[in-house]
Amino acid sequence: METKRLTGYAHGGGCACKIPPGELEQMVAGLIGMPSDDLVVGLDDGDDACAVLFGDNGEVAISTTDFFTPVVDDPFDWGRIAAANALSDVYAMGGVPILGINILGWPRGVLPVEIAREVLRGGLEVCQQAGIPLAGGHSIDNPEPIYGVAVTGRGYKDTLLRNDAAEAGLPLSLTKPIGVGVLNNRHKATGDTFPQAIESMVTLNDQAAQAALAAGVRAATDVTGFGLLGHLYKMCRASGVSAVIDHAAVPVLADARESLAAGFIPGGSRRNLDWVGPHVEANLSEEDMILLADAQTSGGLLVAGEIPGGTVIGELVPEQSPVIRVR
Repeated sequence: METKRLTGYAHGGGCACKIPPGELEQMVAGLIGMPSDDLVVGLDDGDDACAVLFGDNGEVAISTTDFFTPVVDDPFDWGRIAAANALSDVYAMGGVPILGINILGWPRGVLPVEIAREVLRGGLEVCQQAGIPLAGGHSIDNPEPIYGVAVTGRGYKDTLLRNDAAEAGLPLSLTKPIGVGVLNNRHKATGDTFPQAIESMVTLNDQAAQAALAAGVRAATDVTGFGLLGHLYKMCRASGVSAVIDHAAVPVLADARESLAAGFIPGGSRRNLDWVGPHVEANLSEEDMILLADAQTSGGLLVAGEIPGGTVIGELVPEQSPVIRVR
């Protein structure tokens, strides 16, 4: 099979190609939909997935979808990353995935079907690792290659991990290092490969979710396209609290700082910082701030609590007008 640089067929890559958070909030403003007593989590607070009651024992169905353009050149790895990223939304809600459905857009006549097959094979492997079937899906002929998975999961209303349940006085834990956005940007520009970034992105958040539930955690989110600062701000805003972050405590992938200093800055990360910046108090360099806002793909869980395997990076404090202080 002829080697193709997949990232060259896309204007952006991974979660860095998401619509900026400010624009997205304008798009969906007021689009709440039909009221339903069974809808436990919907659009209101920017949670990672929706949840709807079924049955009489508080069980909920969790539904989400996630897809993006190529984040790496290896099609098998891209498939694995995209599937892990989609599954993460269910884990971030404290749920267990039960079913995945493929989403594929492919430039027919430009990229061979063998490459698409490798993407799908990567997604299948990760879903098998998660213990769920990947059962069919939908495909279209598209100018840019896109791939992702729609995931259905299950959980319980009383143990859901939500954006609006964070409480002042709790520590903040992060379960994966940041910096994949910067490394992916360098990979797209130069072809340099970073196995540590791929390993982070294909690692499921299932164990982190289980640890959070076992610790009685009520609030969590996964750190993806809006960066650490963006997702933390959304949690603080939904919960009516503020946060203090120790930037030196935030784990960062090897080579990310060096790549950032060399100028490999994703446009999505800059847009994140522009959006969240008015709500952040910090006296750091621009590079440090961009890294904290770096658009992650298949990042870790940000947990309101302390859990095994997580790194405590700060704490939540009692202040209703949300602000993030970075020291």
